[in-house]
Amino acid sequence: MDFGISVALLTPFHEDESIDVPFYTDHAKEMLDRGADGITLFGTTGEGASIGLDERKACIEQMIAADVQVEQMTVGICANSVSDAVEQVKQACRLGVTRFLLLPPFYFKGVSDDALYQWHAKLFEVAPAAATFILYHIPQVTQIAISQQLSARLAANFQERIIGLKDSEGNWDSTKARLIDGSTPILVGDERILHKAAALGAVGSICGMANLYPERIKQLFHTHTEDRDLCADVDLIVSYPVIASIKQAKVAMTGNKKWGYLRRPLTPLNETETRVIHKRFAHLKENV
Repeated sequence: MDFGISVALLTPFHEDESIDVPFYTDHAKEMLDRGADGITLFGTTGEGASIGLDERKACIEQMIAADVQVEQMTVGICANSVSDAVEQVKQACRLGVTRFLLLPPFYFKGVSDDALYQWHAKLFEVAPAAATFILYHIPQVTQIAISQQLSARLAANFQERIIGLKDSEGNWDSTKARLIDGSTPILVGDERILHKAAALGAVGSICGMANLYPERIKQLFHTHTEDRDLCADVDLIVSYPVIASIKQAKVAMTGNKKWGYLRRPLTPLNETETRVIHKRFAHLKENV
């Protein structure tokens, strides 16, 4: 599998919190024009947990109408019930998108690997045959881990379904162990370790910072060379609420205040945090 760099697309909203679908589509096309290999809709960075089924359909349809290829799209799946998750999958499949980034059932804490295996197995049993899945390990958000043992078991028993695992934990020792194990292709979510992971065989990344400079993410992935300024950018972003911070970085770089809108329950950065983000990212404006 050669996945490459997929931008975990920010979702632009109007002031009333409705999705600015044309702006969203334009952003996707810009990211692809600037060298991204693909785009991921409705992921963590895209506030996917707050986007309804009807909105998902409208966004995917607009992307297709704007000549974004379905093969370039990955759609985030965010649901606790198997039936709701499958409905999101079916909707995208009907539109021609067949690759999915699959969150575990995040509401239920303290469940066993075997219980998580059974949840995934049921989903794979009833999902459309064309659908393929990237498992999503982001325990700092979901409080549910996709352990190495669980991902290996799922990959062994559902070889036609599982095409990879996105590791967004940001723990290099854990990521390295997964890469050495080799049972599941690994995509890295934390840009600070992507160069090391690529050198050990990571197949790509779905990441939020690619919204700001996809070229730099792609370069460090292919050269296996650390970008220390980018690492410092990530350190700053994750020191504040992440989605609000990336959106304010986008405001600073583009001068477009519309990027700052968030959907509840998320709230904007405070004035001090906003000033810090703008000071860090405004100098990158000329590169956009």
